[in-house]
Amino acid sequence: MSTKTKKKNELAPKKDSPSERFTKAVMREVPTGGQGNVVLSKFQKKLIQNYFIKLDGVLKESEVKRLAKSEQYRDSLEYSWSNVNMNKLAQDVVAFSSVGLDPLQKNHINPIPYKNNKTNQFDITFIEGFVGLELKAKKYGYDVPDDVNFQLKYSNDTFKLIKKDTNNKEEDFIFEIDDAFNRGELEGGFYKKIYFDKPEKNEVVVLTRQDIEKRKPAYASAEFWGGEKDKWVNGQKKGKEKVEGWEEEMFYKTLKRHCWGKIAIDSVKIDENYHRMLQNDQDAVSNQIRKDVDENANKEYIDVEELEVNEPEQIQSKKELSEDEENERILQETLAQENKQVKANF
Repeated sequence: MSTKTKKKNELAPKKDSPSERFTKAVMREVPTGGQGNVVLSKFQKKLIQNYFIKLDGVLKESEVKRLAKSEQYRDSLEYSWSNVNMNKLAQDVVAFSSVGLDPLQKNHINPIPYKNNKTNQFDITFIEGFVGLELKAKKYGYDVPDDVNFQLKYSNDTFKLIKKDTNNKEEDFIFEIDDAFNRGELEGGFYKKIYFDKPEKNEVVVLTRQDIEKRKPAYASAEFWGGEKDKWVNGQKKGKEKVEGWEEEMFYKTLKRHCWGKIAIDSVKIDENYHRMLQNDQDAVSNQIRKDVDENANKEYIDVEELEVNEPEQIQSKKELSEDEENERILQETLAQENKQVKANF
């Protein structure tokens, strides 16, 4: 190698990776350093890079599906970084990463792109999984338990709730699995919030099957919850078929979301990051309500946190999706990842 070439190579600046450029873009959008401004830790910067990796995959996948649609039904807005509302995204990413929510970890948080017709850009909304709810509750919650014991109750199990009274200094339960290989029908579940230093504050919360089914999404997928689904053969609907589903895992998920979602927020701990997360939740609901008003006026309300994915065969065999229907499909597919991850853990 000549001296000239070697010197040129030595002077060539190192190029940042795409995720590093994204982190710098986030830092440009959100003021850092100085009194009252945001200071990103090394760990938080790593998490921000993970948000880039996850969202980059979501955008690429969505773009492939957009291009696969016939030109007549294809939206003109490309799923690309140049069409993302970076100011909103930057503030949201800083807020969620400050809590330690990692989009590459199971059941933490999922990004969903929504087209904003006013700005002709994609606003990225984040939906928290039950692990994400737990992490947020532990950071911002008031009187957060030291531990939580989650259990499912079957008809052949023995369960007795012991309420706190003059004879019992703490709330507790007796639970015995009489036959682990034949537990009977799933009847519901319960969890105990445990305070190590103050057992008198311990609390047992019971959710019957009826209680859990109240929280079942309006359009729950039989693939996860069990029941009947449409049977498709060569793109044609051929009646119904029964699906066993993963009801046990869905009950566990519901118990955990119920527990951590019920933790009261400590006003002393509220900061700008928490306000951003609240705004994100409001944006997610607003996006869903707008679609419900347009498409399901005077019909049953859809719980945005619990939407399930439609079967791929059904999606492919239906007519081309409108813009709002495409956004809804993306939401359902993204939220279904949490159910798949729960299923994978068993």
